[in-house]
Amino acid sequence: MIEGISIYEILTLTTILFFIGVYGFITRKNLISILISVELILNASVVNFVVINKYLYPDILQGVFVSIFIIAVAAAETALAVSIIINLYRQINSVEVKDTEVMKY
Repeated sequence: MIEGISIYEILTLTTILFFIGVYGFITRKNLISILISVELILNASVVNFVVINKYLYPDILQGVFVSIFIIAVAAAETALAVSIIINLYRQINSVEVKDTEVMKY
């Protein structure tokens, strides 16, 4: 593994990162904050894929390829979500979740 850092320390860090993202997703009322929380969750899973792949199969790069795929999907998801948030802001002048409930089509 990495010199001086065990797999348990890295998995503990990614678990904390994952649950910070889940907490932010559940408690935030701003759409941008919710999007950032989703990105934290995805980044924690990407690091887990790489670390577990490196620990179990150090010569095979399958976890790295899955991680690159997840990063590409996250980038597309972020671009789409930001465009939706900008469109909502233009229509109702707010990015709060409670204000999107009263939007008229």
